[in-house]
Amino acid sequence: MHVVLKLKKGLPSLRTKRPFRALRVAFRAGCDKNGFRLNHYSVQGNHLHFIVEAKDRTALSRGIQGLAVRIARALNKLWSRNGKLFADRYFDRILRTPREVKNALQYVLKNTDHHKTHSTPDLIDIFCSGMFFDGWREVRLEDFSVSEPPSVTPPRTWLQRVGWRRHGLLSIHP
Repeated sequence: MHVVLKLKKGLPSLRTKRPFRALRVAFRAGCDKNGFRLNHYSVQGNHLHFIVEAKDRTALSRGIQGLAVRIARALNKLWSRNGKLFADRYFDRILRTPREVKNALQYVLKNTDHHKTHSTPDLIDIFCSGMFFDGWREVRLEDFSVSEPPSVTPPRTWLQRVGWRRHGLLSIHP
């Protein structure tokens, strides 16, 4: 499933070091809870993209709600503010075919190409979970020296583990 959470207008960008650090902690704490699994993410200036697995709509709703609460608490504390952080209800789209999963992975993990916010397009965006993704054509997980625990959990469904690969691995190049 592809999920999008948008922030209210007027808040600082999420694509800076301190907010991103707070987001990773929130992602790590909520990435695998009660039938909800956060598999991939992309952090943009005013919104977040997720690829998730959920056993049902209730698990999805509770998982996103729990993640949103963790994110709001962390960012409100960081920004010395309180109150509502997210603009509206989240958007979600069920991914039913290998092609849909591949397209969603491409869109989420390469979202900076879509928004033209990545200064070096031949590198993996540091504000996404690409360093934990094993489906790049040009790089392997072993190529990354990651000193922190993952802020995502590996997928369990056939579509996300195997199925999408029928259409080829993703390229880091635009």
